[in-house]
Amino acid sequence: MQATILTIGDEILIGQIVDTNSVSIAKYLNAAGVVVHEKCSIGDDRRQIIETLERSLAQSDIVILTGGLGPTKDDITKKTLAEMFHSRLVVDPTVEEHVRRMLEARGIDFNELNRGQALVPECCTVLFNAHGTAPGMWFERGGKVVVSLPGVPFEMEHLMQDEVMPRLKAHFSLRQIVHRTLITAGLAESMLAKRIEKWEEALPPYLKLAYLPNPGAVRLRLSAYEVEGKTVAREIERQFDELRKIIPEYIVGYETETMQELVHHTLTRRGLTLATAESCTGGAIASRFTAMPGASAYFLCGVVSYSNRAKSEVLGVPAEEIERYGAVSEQVARHMAEGVRRLAHADYAVATTGIAGPTGGSAQKPVGTVWMAVATPRGTYAVVKQCGTDRGQIIDRASAFAIGMLHELLDKEEQTAQTEAQAEKQA
Repeated sequence: MQATILTIGDEILIGQIVDTNSVSIAKYLNAAGVVVHEKCSIGDDRRQIIETLERSLAQSDIVILTGGLGPTKDDITKKTLAEMFHSRLVVDPTVEEHVRRMLEARGIDFNELNRGQALVPECCTVLFNAHGTAPGMWFERGGKVVVSLPGVPFEMEHLMQDEVMPRLKAHFSLRQIVHRTLITAGLAESMLAKRIEKWEEALPPYLKLAYLPNPGAVRLRLSAYEVEGKTVAREIERQFDELRKIIPEYIVGYETETMQELVHHTLTRRGLTLATAESCTGGAIASRFTAMPGASAYFLCGVVSYSNRAKSEVLGVPAEEIERYGAVSEQVARHMAEGVRRLAHADYAVATTGIAGPTGGSAQKPVGTVWMAVATPRGTYAVVKQCGTDRGQIIDRASAFAIGMLHELLDKEEQTAQTEAQAEKQA
């Protein structure tokens, strides 16, 4: 079973907005056993929409498109679909009343433009949009399905979950796609591939391995397409059991958890607290943690000490050490971590100081040089990383490396504490 995802809108093609809808739709389809054959973005052009839809229907069983369903004249998707399916636009009373009530609640006049939201092709099945004014639409032709959804992401999400997926599962006999992901840290992609080469070569032919590297971690995803789910899931788990024997010290988690989510779970489970002191990353590390529900249980404080004066006056970094070693140095990173840990009375603290560029580098400390430190109850640890040449890339990588360092130390100190506890019992 194959699907094509189309996103419609000139704003996507000119880079005004980022297409997140196709990512979300692909996840829903994949989880239901539908293989996404193609994803495509096109403009608000009648001819292009029809030609692309016809081509997609020739090669896919399902076509899901988003965008172009607003009340203004530049939103032409609905009219184009009516033309393509040789249908006329008619008023849907349920949609009309819903739009009226929603706009009245917002203090917006119900004018002719808004009334037009209730017009739908007569041949379609209307998918009620409880969270917006543009309804979804379901079309069938020759056993194939076309679904048109609004481009507003949260509206699309609700329609996919509540309307589209239940209908697709009822309409088609879907076989499963099975994915299982294992997260590793501490080995670069090439080194990891070498360590698990024999294991990879022995995989059953129906299992496909993908390496998914990102700063601080490499994900290994095993996939099987259009299979009997339970049997394959057991085989994937057996394969991962074998992998755990080969690289036990480098496996840190499973599925799509990020490194900050792994740290989040550890800190919450152990009742530990965290603070951050950031210079070059500008609060990116603190933001990653506070974006997660439940972070208030452990995250105490985040300081963006961008200037040398702030490093000294807020975090207590000795001015003479900044003068002697420079702001981007091991000594300053250590003092920053220890300073914010002391300031917040936290169990653990992370600090970064570096050169995010594009200027400010030197032969000794080129752009992308970042010192990071973690202060713990057992001591303070610091490392230097070269995080690239692009400012955004440097901030992203440095944040990921620092959080990965924290995760590794949390894990090691937990193991050490367990070993010491066992030794005390035996004594």
